[in-house]
Amino acid sequence: MAGSSFSLVFATNNPHKLKEVQHALGDRFTLVTLNAVGITDEIPEEYGTLQDNALQKARYVYNKTGQNCFADDTGLEVEALNWEPGVYSARYAGDAKKPKDNIRKLLSNLKGVENRKARFRTVIALILNGEEYLFEGVVWGKIIDQERGADGFGYDPIFVPDGFTETFAEMPLSLKNQISHRGKAVEELCKFLKSRF
Repeated sequence: MAGSSFSLVFATNNPHKLKEVQHALGDRFTLVTLNAVGITDEIPEEYGTLQDNALQKARYVYNKTGQNCFADDTGLEVEALNWEPGVYSARYAGDAKKPKDNIRKLLSNLKGVENRKARFRTVIALILNGEEYLFEGVVWGKIIDQERGADGFGYDPIFVPDGFTETFAEMPLSLKNQISHRGKAVEELCKFLKSRF
């Protein structure tokens, strides 16, 4: 398939995620959103691990469309909070899934806590011609006390990756993609896809 574009359904309607992953995959692969394939319902995430949630979402899309697809589940895991919020990262402060509320709750729970060690973890589940594959990316860092930066999304304004002084929200997208959890998981996905096509 050299020279042509390979189409994959990405189980998201999040424009930030879509932009990040498309940027990492490059022109060789075309990402198709859930809206584009007519899936407008909320995809269930009923499991206690990122891996199981990613697989559940990918299987849901594959069963509905029959198309090659992938889904990711990402969590921020904070050591001092017993690795919370984890799978509940998006709805940490409630089902409204408001990032500002989630950040406020996290910072409140860490008030007076010295250990700020945390990691972002992404698991991608790919279904290709009916076969399932998993890819994982992890980045370690720390949680700071106040939001910094206008880019990124979710917890990016309060997460500083190890070896850097900027938060994810202060970094250019190209740098974030190189070092981020999702960037690493997508890199594994890319290597796999490029070895196949």
